[in-house]
Amino acid sequence: MHEYSIVQALLARVEQEARARGASAVLRVRVRVGAVSGVEPELLACAYEFFRVRTLCERAELNIDRVEEQWACQACRTTVERGAVLICPRCGAPARLTQGDEIMLERIEMEVP
Repeated sequence: MHEYSIVQALLARVEQEARARGASAVLRVRVRVGAVSGVEPELLACAYEFFRVRTLCERAELNIDRVEEQWACQACRTTVERGAVLICPRCGAPARLTQGDEIMLERIEMEVP
């Protein structure tokens, strides 16, 4: 499960940011996970529960925002409907993924004395 390694990297980054700001605890972590990122949000949440013990994130809630995939024409930027052939209906150029493959640390809420 690569969710474990993702959570370990996430916690390391959150702790780095929190320590740089003198935080005594992290209260909430928000991440964006794309629908085609290859990450299962439920497994990510489970891994987070396991690895957050004895870290600055021990009490921190994890919020996961799921981002649906979106495709657009490379040439004219026309949005291509989800589930459609990945060719622009307007100009015929190939479409490319514009969102939905990301795994992004969006926000950290921390307690700073």
